[in-house]
Amino acid sequence: MDREDLVRRHNVTQQELDPRSPVSVGNGEFAFTMDLTGLQTLPASYPVGARGELPAGTLLGTQAQWGWHSVPPASPHDLAGSTVLYDSPRGPVPYVDMVGDIVNDRETGTSAAETWLRANPHRLDLGRIGFRMVRDGLDRGITPEDITQATQTLDLWSGTVTSTFTLAGQQVKVTTACHPSRDELGFRVESPALGSCLVVGIDFPYGSESWHDAADWSKPEAHSTVLDGQWVAHRELDDSRYDVAIAGEELVVEQTGLHSLRIAPQSQSTVLDFSLTFTPGEGGDCTPRGNNHHSGAAPAEGFDADPASGVVPFSDGAGSRVAAAAAAHWPRFWTSGGAIELNATNDPRAKELERRIVLSQYVTAINCAGSLPPQETGLVCNSWRGRFHLEMHWWHAAHFALWNRTELLLPSLRWYSSILEASRQTAKQQGFEGVRWPKQVGPDGRESPSTIGTFLIWQQPHPIYLAELAYRATPDREVLEEFAGIVFESAAFMASFAHPTGRGFELGPPLVPAQESYGFMRGEVSNPTFELAYWQWALRVASQWRERLGLDPVPLWDEVADNMVTPHVTDGVYAAIDVDPFTIRTDHPSMLCALGVLPRTGLIDPVIMKATLADVLADWDWASTWGWDYPVMAMTAARLEDPEAAVDALLMTAGKNTVLANGHNRQTDSLPLYLPGNGGLLAAVALMAAGWDDGPARHAPGFPAGWTVKWEGLVQAP
Repeated sequence: MDREDLVRRHNVTQQELDPRSPVSVGNGEFAFTMDLTGLQTLPASYPVGARGELPAGTLLGTQAQWGWHSVPPASPHDLAGSTVLYDSPRGPVPYVDMVGDIVNDRETGTSAAETWLRANPHRLDLGRIGFRMVRDGLDRGITPEDITQATQTLDLWSGTVTSTFTLAGQQVKVTTACHPSRDELGFRVESPALGSCLVVGIDFPYGSESWHDAADWSKPEAHSTVLDGQWVAHRELDDSRYDVAIAGEELVVEQTGLHSLRIAPQSQSTVLDFSLTFTPGEGGDCTPRGNNHHSGAAPAEGFDADPASGVVPFSDGAGSRVAAAAAAHWPRFWTSGGAIELNATNDPRAKELERRIVLSQYVTAINCAGSLPPQETGLVCNSWRGRFHLEMHWWHAAHFALWNRTELLLPSLRWYSSILEASRQTAKQQGFEGVRWPKQVGPDGRESPSTIGTFLIWQQPHPIYLAELAYRATPDREVLEEFAGIVFESAAFMASFAHPTGRGFELGPPLVPAQESYGFMRGEVSNPTFELAYWQWALRVASQWRERLGLDPVPLWDEVADNMVTPHVTDGVYAAIDVDPFTIRTDHPSMLCALGVLPRTGLIDPVIMKATLADVLADWDWASTWGWDYPVMAMTAARLEDPEAAVDALLMTAGKNTVLANGHNRQTDSLPLYLPGNGGLLAAVALMAAGWDDGPARHAPGFPAGWTVKWEGLVQAP
């Protein structure tokens, strides 16, 4: 397989401004999203739509896993005011709920504490980097109308972006790259306009509590920016601190405003070759975590400033060196791990599916491979204030192991160890064993008040599944010992959460299933089909881990797994839950996950699941679905040996199954990308190509018989 040809035929080339489809460079810990100029010159042209009454934001972010901020509250806040006792089969159980509610994407009636706890900490936009025109003492921004004859190409094989355009009658060429193991951006600008009017500006915002805008430009007095004599900008926002080091060839660097810098070439040079290195400060919200794969960036190399002259002499191009590092890294990425080639198939669906596969590998590598579980929008822009949702972690990360890139899964899986004690206290307060993982969190793992999130349970088995994938990739004792605590504590909670009845072990109430349509009746919901099967499968895997380590079994785990109540069936198909209204036909058809995401278990009858898939495909409300629902249907169809339905599901024409030119799975104006959709697609096609443990022996069992499917390096699914 010619992997370079496979990858490069899906390079992203744009010749006009597409407001929905900017491209990014990054390394999993840090990313930079740019407009058609190769910088962030036109942020208003790439909007994130308003959500409820919250203001619109921009897709053009500069974000890092360590970049977090909290607005100091007027008084300390905790979760006590949102804690409500719910009846359960074991008696009253305290849950973090909400005094207020969320109606039409708007938080209503929330207390001051709830508003603050849901919004803090939030992810920061670390700085906006864009071109400006300075002429005759006037400094002005650039508009889309100023840009003509533009062409931009993201070269996936080298991880670099080349942008060319005409500005004020002058040609401009920009090369943009991100260092593969440092939080460092490299830029090389070539243009005669540099000698007359073109400069680069950097502006720094305050942190924002808005749902999706990581930058607040309205509070210049609330933070500080100080440029020192070594051309390092020291940033301080309340308890958050970080530095931005500038390096390059013969630069003129100056601070032009309270939070603004300007970078220009010395004299009349037509080349501006520089880098920006972002480094977290000590203490506060921007402290690098100990499990980062590169824990922030090292200081920029090799520059020495003369503060009096304002000139930074440099022997080599700093930006070009970053691009060279990226160009060395990305071919290694693409030639390692798995690959799938569909181009020899005449079916036009194959060409589009191959495009989605290649681009999804790129966008998940730069957004989802870091030391924290990612937010839905990765490091592009904020969603839910940049906080990450642990029920989505499987969708962001499981595919890395299936594509034989387990090293990209491990950093975020290791994060769970840092919140073991907090999660253990949550379980203890509710009367359960083990750890109860939170739902919507920042790096500290503190739960957010919610009428839905804290009642979800399907995130509980995820660490077991992800750890099992890590072990399958590297089946040695070291992996078992590293993740045994996470696996065993997760299983201990699951076994104690299930309660015995005459029918078997049951789940809930209260709870909200993966299909969140039942949030309004969380106090009555019980026995969702997917969660019942997930409980059985994960508890059995946890028991296997004890056996592998030579430990005694935990009888309760086996007892619960062997005696889970049978999922409810209505009219020959699996219901979502086992109480009225049984199945609401909106949101996720999550009952399908019970045989698709999961392998066969004793709880699920394939004949009934086949009827359930047909029932969902017949008339589900597709407008209310999410991007990972289509991979769910594909995995279920594949395991039921219906490859045509699997491919059709992956490529179904539906608003939230849209994959843009840049590879992003668009959902809505206010959720313009959705990485669980990309990760889900990669998990689905890996299963469809490489198969699963007890699957049919034929090659690529999830693809139609007439397709030519070449694949290598994939790992068989459970």
